[in-house]
Amino acid sequence: MKSAFLSVALLLALATLSPDAGAQTPYVSIEERLTPEQLRSVGLTGEQLDKLNRLLRQAQDGASVATPVSAAPVARTANPVQPPAARDERGRDEASLIGFNDKPIQSRLKGSISGWEPGTVFELENGQQWKVLKGALKLPRTLDAPGIVVVPGVAGRWFLQVVDGMPKARVYRID
Repeated sequence: MKSAFLSVALLLALATLSPDAGAQTPYVSIEERLTPEQLRSVGLTGEQLDKLNRLLRQAQDGASVATPVSAAPVARTANPVQPPAARDERGRDEASLIGFNDKPIQSRLKGSISGWEPGTVFELENGQQWKVLKGALKLPRTLDAPGIVVVPGVAGRWFLQVVDGMPKARVYRID
């Protein structure tokens, strides 16, 4: 990915430094030059695109590319690569709250279940697969395709609940 980034940066830098570039043409951002598919294939984050656009704009304007820029990043109305980060009520990036912003997952098990032990794999109708890390339980009766809830715990732990009020299995996602 780093080589793809460097290739794109080099090609765009060379294009802006061509003899025609000094003709006071306005700078055209990378997002306007490439299609959304091309941007996704390069895999740059919004921050990387901002930095590359600043460097290329400096190169076009004749400024030194190595000079640090103290100006704010260029504002874009839409970022085809990455949506803006969601913020909580205190203004913190929700992605930084690992394990604290997860929501329970509700689905249905594929097949029947009579119990579990470490190593048991649960396949859900939504396509997810969860493997039991800790906990063992024999259910009083076999259940066919029961509804389940996978509940987040502290520090990234997850628990699979089959029957309300019964012990949960500590699980981790394997797909």
